[in-house]
Amino acid sequence: MKVAAPTVDGFDRLLLELVQSNNQLPMRELAEQINLSLPAVAKRLQRLRKTGVISSDRSILSPELTGVSTTIVVNVSVENEAVEQLDEIRQRFLSCPQVQQCYYVTGDIDFILIMAVKDMKQYEQLTRELFFEGGNVRRFRTFVAMERVKVSLDLKL
Repeated sequence: MKVAAPTVDGFDRLLLELVQSNNQLPMRELAEQINLSLPAVAKRLQRLRKTGVISSDRSILSPELTGVSTTIVVNVSVENEAVEQLDEIRQRFLSCPQVQQCYYVTGDIDFILIMAVKDMKQYEQLTRELFFEGGNVRRFRTFVAMERVKVSLDLKL
């Protein structure tokens, strides 16, 4: 059964755009920018978090300054698409901290992974663990990003 999406009005959309670009803005500044009272903004943010519209408040780290500056995109094709096999490989990808994003997709490949690693040596070790030792991988193709042109999970409302 599908869960109904929470109602989001114009004030909510403005608020979401602001916190999406900077979730550290003071409540007073948010209230001024969307022309609502502090309590009204606080109540809306609380509701948006409780209903899951805002799913997380996080800090985005600089890859260059943390030493995890190599971005890898991997296309993975599985050998067996049985539900148990897919669940196992999904869990493997979910539990790997270097996998930042994982998409189960249609077409000639089954999964697209976006990974952040320190260097190619670390990636080589991860290929052994994720693709060879773990099993159920028919083939994988690796693409090393030369430049992070745009990285965002922002949604246009």
